[in-house]
This record gives sequence, C-alpha cells and structure tokens, in this order.
Amino acid sequence: MPALPRLVVVTDWRLPRTRLLSALERALEAGPDVAVQHRHPEASGRLFLEEARLVADVCRARGRALFVNGRLDVALLVGAHLHLPASGPSPQDVRPHLPSGRLVSVAVHDANEAEAALGADLALVSPVFAPGSKPGDTRSPLGPEGFHGLMARLSCPALALGGMTAERAKTVRGAWGVAVISAVLEADDPREAARALLDACAAPRG
Repeated sequence: MPALPRLVVVTDWRLPRTRLLSALERALEAGPDVAVQHRHPEASGRLFLEEARLVADVCRARGRALFVNGRLDVALLVGAHLHLPASGPSPQDVRPHLPSGRLVSVAVHDANEAEAALGADLALVSPVFAPGSKPGDTRSPLGPEGFHGLMARLSCPALALGGMTAERAKTVRGAWGVAVISAVLEADDPREAARALLDACAAPRG
C-alpha cells in the first residue's frame, strides 16, 4: 500500500487554470508527503475528467499521489486514488472496484460519519477552524478538541481540514497531517507554504 500523505492540497477551480496548476506544481516540490485532491463539484462530468487529467499529469510528473473526489469512474480513468464525500458510497462499497494499492480517503464532519468511515485509509476531518476558502460556511468549527474527539472514533489516520495554517497545525494534536486549499494555492510561494505546513505537522505536540 502506498505511503499516506501528510499534506493534501485540494483544488480550487475558481482560480485561473494556469495559476492553479502552477501552484500545484510548486507545492508538490515540497516532497513526497504532499498529495493533491481534485475537487470541483460544480463541473460537468466531462469538464471534471478533463481537469482530472491535467492534475494527474502534474502529479505523475513528480511521482505524487492524486485523489479524485467522489468519482470512482474518473479515478479509474486517470489512475488515481479515491476520496469519498460524506454523502457518497462507503469505503466497503468501492474497495472491490479499485485496483490493488489504491487508497480511499473519506470526509468526516461528525460522530456518525466517523463511524461510517470504517475501511478507509485516511479521513479528512473538518471544519477544524473556519474555512478560509468558504466564507459562507455556517458550520461551527470543531476546534482542536472536537477534532481529537472525532479522531478517537476513527480506525484510520486523520488529516485536519478547515482554516489550517502552519501555526494552527501545531495545536491539532494527534493529527496525521493537514489538508488545505487557500493556505497553499493562494500563497506567494506554494512550495514554502507546503513545507511550513509539513514542518508544523512533524512538530511535537503536547
């Protein structure tokens, strides 16, 4: 089984395509612990596949992992791992249809979803803090303690998602790593931003 990433950079296709792909290229230079999740819920199926192929090329050129959000068919077409939204199929549903060695990550927001994540390789737990890329999000942030409570219910490692920065990452004890959008994609130097997040994840926590 492939090594689990400690930093997942989630795509934001509201950015100009060239800027997004350039930021991903830079972020992946931070090392093999960085992966990408292709997410674009507003896209048509054809556009989603077109974008997935572009991101897969970026990841493949650097030997980095790619997760496709919610689309088993697209993940198979581009040779990617699969990320399951909380409202999607379960890991047990999709696992028989994935080739050996493919990872399955899941979205987790509450205790019920944590229990339903059985069989996943990785969980993205959110929102730990108010998401910078979703100013209209009305969900109450979990905070570090809420994250820890959900993490304790999981049978797989957890990444902290939602408003994550390098400083905040140091406060989320027990996290395997973090998942981010704007903290890397909108940084002046996405590679350095990714490195700072990875360094924060590796820092000792009390």
